[in-house]
Amino acid sequence: MDVSGMNSADENAGRSAAVKATARQLLVKLGAGGLTPDAVAQAGGLAVTDVEAVFPHRDDLLTALVIDAYNESGAAMEQADQAARDGGASAGARLLAVTRALRQWSFDNTAEFTLIYGSPIPDYHAPQDTVPPASRTPAVLAGIVRSALEAGELTAPRRAVAGPPLLLPEAVELFGGVPEAPFSDIIERGIVLWSSLIGLLVFQVFSRTHDSVRDESAFFDFAIAVAAEGIGLVVPLGETTD
Repeated sequence: MDVSGMNSADENAGRSAAVKATARQLLVKLGAGGLTPDAVAQAGGLAVTDVEAVFPHRDDLLTALVIDAYNESGAAMEQADQAARDGGASAGARLLAVTRALRQWSFDNTAEFTLIYGSPIPDYHAPQDTVPPASRTPAVLAGIVRSALEAGELTAPRRAVAGPPLLLPEAVELFGGVPEAPFSDIIERGIVLWSSLIGLLVFQVFSRTHDSVRDESAFFDFAIAVAAEGIGLVVPLGETTD
């Protein structure tokens, strides 16, 4: 890398980008467990000191990759939602668009998907810095559900969730408050939708449905429509898939 004329900040940014690019390649080949400073330096033709100058420890590099993965996947959903909104789509069509976008990102970036949604990495604990990027995915879903509620596009559930409140304040804040009955449990139902989406992607990315269904893309749409029924939202099926 030619760093002539670059100031210290630019040089660090360039070195950080180079290290992360190499780390992503290793992530595909070796998985998260293989991302040591020595391995990244060797694969990228760098000195270990160059790697450690921007990511002093393995966990620092992992955290940077986790943040990038959450931001990139969240951005894919946000862009799909904006396009759907610009086209005047219903909330159900928006939901289908954003979940398809996350599915496409997941298949295009299976190593990064595995990093954030696969098995836990031994001895790694994600710091608080990863929370805002990770929140982009549920925030998109929450925004669609909130829009559907305000537009009268939701069907009231046949029965509400019984028992004490199940939510943390952060979840209520992300949604914008707890709605009145009969939608007072819509945030809990939205979390079920979110977890169903991630579980479905895990099944598809890791080839758990390929020997059970004829068309995995169509099955994905069907599953999203079924999951959306739990929040009283109709998802239009029959649209073309990639």
